[in-house]
Order: sequence, then structure tokens, then C-alpha cells
Amino acid sequence: MILTPEQYASVRSALNADLGWFAPELIVAGTILLTLFLRIFKPFDRIHSNTVAVGPLLAALGLLGLQWFDLFHGLRGGPVFTGLLNLDAFATFLRTLLILFALGALWLGGITGLPDREDSADYLVLLLGGTLGMMVMVSANHLMMVFVGLEMASLPCYALSGFLKGRKTGSESALKYVLYGSAASGVALYGISLLMTQFGTGSLTGIAHGFAELARGGGIDGLTFAATAMLLVGFAFKLSAVPFHFWLPDVFEGAAAEVGAFLSVASKAAAVGLTARFLLILQREVGPVDPSLLPRTVGTTLLVMAMLTMTLGNLAALGQTNLKRLLAYSTIAHAGVLLLGLAIFTAEGIAATLYYLAGYLPTNLAAFGVVAILRNRAGIETLDGLRGLWERSPGLAGALAVAVLSLLGLPPLVGFAGKFQIFAALYDAGRLHPDLAVICTVALAVAVLNTAVSAGYYLKVLKLCFLDEPVDGAEPILLGNSAGALLGLLGISIFVLGIAWNPVVMFATRAVVGMG
Repeated sequence: MILTPEQYASVRSALNADLGWFAPELIVAGTILLTLFLRIFKPFDRIHSNTVAVGPLLAALGLLGLQWFDLFHGLRGGPVFTGLLNLDAFATFLRTLLILFALGALWLGGITGLPDREDSADYLVLLLGGTLGMMVMVSANHLMMVFVGLEMASLPCYALSGFLKGRKTGSESALKYVLYGSAASGVALYGISLLMTQFGTGSLTGIAHGFAELARGGGIDGLTFAATAMLLVGFAFKLSAVPFHFWLPDVFEGAAAEVGAFLSVASKAAAVGLTARFLLILQREVGPVDPSLLPRTVGTTLLVMAMLTMTLGNLAALGQTNLKRLLAYSTIAHAGVLLLGLAIFTAEGIAATLYYLAGYLPTNLAAFGVVAILRNRAGIETLDGLRGLWERSPGLAGALAVAVLSLLGLPPLVGFAGKFQIFAALYDAGRLHPDLAVICTVALAVAVLNTAVSAGYYLKVLKLCFLDEPVDGAEPILLGNSAGALLGLLGISIFVLGIAWNPVVMFATRAVVGMG
């Protein structure tokens, strides 16, 4: 078919507009290509590739800021590239978090020396490749783009988990990650094929219309429910929710702490964003037909999964002696809290989950950052190595204390604010759907009880740092200006986000309301 001049002009105008909204992703992709191209020339071997990426990532962050400005002034983002992606306010919120975390990860890597100059290009390509895949995940508007995003995010993470050379545990963790990830991807792909066959479309909106028609006809049939469950398996694997959590502790122990930080925050943010978009689009179509159908079926399943995830993560963390494994089980427990906000199918719950993610970013980055610095400066990766840390390095001990207390959920830190909002949304959901009041109440009680259980290992960390004496011969640990600046900035962010809720809550609410 030959386009007329008018049709060509219309297509070109639409493409230019789409590329404008997609520009942050193009910058990330361009940085990957630039990094590989520069390594061809020998003079650039002396330059650490992390320095090459900072400028473009800041430019991408600036473009996302301009998109927020446009969204707040009436220029609505929406489907691009014939509806394959949806670059709305919801995607923009999560894309901003992902770019911020990529910058934080590069800063931490520069402090700890991971990667070294020789391997910096490989590491940067994997880190940015994973970030790009996650940005696609949170904006996917079609089931095939859902799968593409999942694979784009997963493959670099497999390699990153085994990036450290000569470490048997790292290679073993990468192999486990690949095997489990491949199985989860296969199950998700099978679910995608069943849903597309069932409804004759891969569009998320089209799938939601199909669910609404089933609701009008008497309810969701077994095949559709099974296909949806298979797709959610892929999401749950990325979120490390029970029973798809088993890969995480081994991967975190074998991988570098810097990689663990990336997996614990960026990967979770992408999984939450993708799951939230899918569930909320379904509820918007099915809700007018039967408001409690999805909360009663899919939501109940997710609430049970959330309770199991929180409980297993916290109980398993109590007996850990390795810092990275402890943080791994902590990550699993927090995945359960995130699931609570998703399972209730309300805009309030999704907005609370986005706020929780925004606070989780500086908190976990600070925790893993301290572990990475302790590994480099003192060879410490176990809990016993924390004894007397306050005397050896007050800065590291203070940063770890702020991060741990925020993970525990004590006010006025951001961890308390995030949990409070999710718990409030869960309580309101029980009042909105009386037939779900019992399970919402049980889930709320289990979440509060798990917060108390988590104190057992979080406070143990503080006891070792502040009350125990250092081991004989332990030397002071120098923090350094760059490390002090990063940990200080993260600590301030944890306090500020915990006290000044409104700006982030406003952005999170606007993101959910503006979901296309």
C-alpha cells in the first residue's frame, strides 16, 4: 500500500510524537551503543565507562521531568507505537525511579570499584540493558511487549549475578537464576498464548474487555483463570513472592552487594509496575459489571500469597548469619507488603505501593551500600563482622541504622509512612468489599505481626553495631568523601520522604489516576 502525502505526514507526525515520549529509553539505548563503540578505540580504555553514562542518564532524568511538567499541565501521555507501549503518568513515575536508581547504582559502583576499569563497559551494558528492559516492562500495553520487557530485564540480570570473576558461589547463583527464570518465563509465555487465543488480542485493554464479557456471562471460566495465573507466575518470580522466591537468597549471597541492590529495588519496581498496570486495567473494565469479582478471586489468592511471603521472609531471616542472605529474606518479606497493595484492586492501594517503592529505593540502596563498602574496606559480609561497628566507623554504623530502622517501619522514617499507607488502603478495601472484610482483616493482622517479628533480626543488627565490642585487632574503617556523600544523601532522603509525605503521595496518586 502506497501512502498519500497526507497519510505520510500524519504517520510521520505521530511517530515523532511517540519518539518524543520514548526519548528517555532512546537515551539509555544510545548510551549502551556509545559505551560499546568507545571501547573499540584504545585511548578510551583508560576511561571508566561509568563516567560515560552519568551525563546521558541525567539527560534522561531531565526529559522525564519535562514529561511530568507536560502531564501536570494537561498534555496527557498515552499509547505509543500503535498501542504497544503506554507512556502515561504511571509509567513516567516508575521510569523516573528506575533512572534514579541506575544513577545511584553507578555512584555506589564508583565508590566500591565494581566494576574495575577493564570490565566497566561490560558491567555498564548489562546494568543499562536491564534498566531499559524494566522501563519497557512498566510501560508495556500489549502481552507480547510484556514478554519482551520481562526477557530484556531478566537476561542482563542473569549475567550480573555471576559477574564477579573466579567466585564459585557467583557462578552457581547465576546458573540457578537462569534455570528458575527460564522456567518462570516459559510458564508466563504459555499463559500469554492462552489469553491471546482466548480473546483474540494481546492488548491489555482488549484482554480486560474480554474479562468484562465473561463477568457479564456468569464469571471467569477455568481456562481463563489458569492462563491468568500462569502469567502472574512470571510477575511473581520477578517480585520473589512465595512460592517463587527460592532463587533469591542464593543469588544475593553469590552476587556482589551492588548487584543485590539492583535486583532488590529496580527489579521489584518493574515487577510491581507491570503487575499493577495489568490488575488495575482489568478492574477498570470488570468493576462496573461486578466490583468484587476480581478482588474475590485473584485478589484473595494474592492476599494469601502476600501473607505467606511476609511470614516466610521474616522467619527465615531470623536465623541468617550472612548479611546478604539476611537482606535477601528481608527483600522477600517486603515483597509481601507490596503484594498487599496490589491485591486489593484499588487506586488507593496502587498509589500507596508506588509511595512504598519510592521510599524503598534509598532505604535498600543504603543498606546494600553499607554492605558493599564493608566488603571492600574490611572484608566483612557476615553479621559477626558488625560487632562494634560504631567504634570502627560511626558513619557506616549510622547509615546502616537509619536503613534498618526504616525497613523495620519506625517513624519518622519513610518505611513507617509506606507501611502505614498500605495498611490503611488494606483496611479501606475491607470496608469497600464487605465479603472481603474477613481476609483483609486477617491480612492486616498478619502484616502487623510480621512487623514485630522482623524486629528480631533488624534490632540484632543494631545491637551488634552499637552495643557489642569490636573483635580484637579490629581497625577503624575509613568511609571516604564520596561514600559519605552518598550515604548521607540516602539517609536524608529516608528522613525527608518519611516526614514530607504529600509531594510523593501527590505524584503517586496522579500516576494512578493518569494511567491510560
